[in-house]
Amino acid sequence: MTTEVHSQVSAEELAQTFDESEHAPVDLSEYAFEDWLALALFWAMALAVFVQFFTRYVLNDSFAWTEEIATNLNVALVFIGSAMCVRMSRHIHVDFVYRYVPPLVGRILATVVDLARLAFFAYGAVLTWRFMSIIGDEQMTTINLPKNLTYAFVFIGFLLMCFRSIQVAVANWRRGYSVLERPEAFDAPLVAET
Repeated sequence: MTTEVHSQVSAEELAQTFDESEHAPVDLSEYAFEDWLALALFWAMALAVFVQFFTRYVLNDSFAWTEEIATNLNVALVFIGSAMCVRMSRHIHVDFVYRYVPPLVGRILATVVDLARLAFFAYGAVLTWRFMSIIGDEQMTTINLPKNLTYAFVFIGFLLMCFRSIQVAVANWRRGYSVLERPEAFDAPLVAET
């Protein structure tokens, strides 16, 4: 049995470790349009929830509109955030079958999945567009904004998911495999400790 030995470090030595370490340059190139839009929607939703909390529990007189706005922003965030997940192939996948089928069958099945995903997102965009035309001039319950504003984000989310699924399918076809066939190739690399 080994015993851990902890040596005391002074504040100056600790501060020096921060100064000596090399800082990697910040690379924002991996982030796309939907990442930034989702970030903005998240902070807008967080602000609406804070206003709701503050007015309800501090002022004891809540603003009714904050709950509806936060709910609608949450819906928008889910659909825009889903486009991020499509781009990064981070939605839940069931890859169990691919371990037991021959590689050619797995490739064909993965291609069918790519096409089905694309068709689903395209159909979702069409349905959302049709729904938006049906509810046209309806207003939100507590604030004088059109309901179509929320569904516009759903529509944009479906369009982005459709576009990103095309990109993912093309990349899968060029690469010769997808996340379903080789999930280990899509895992984040482990950072070795030095």
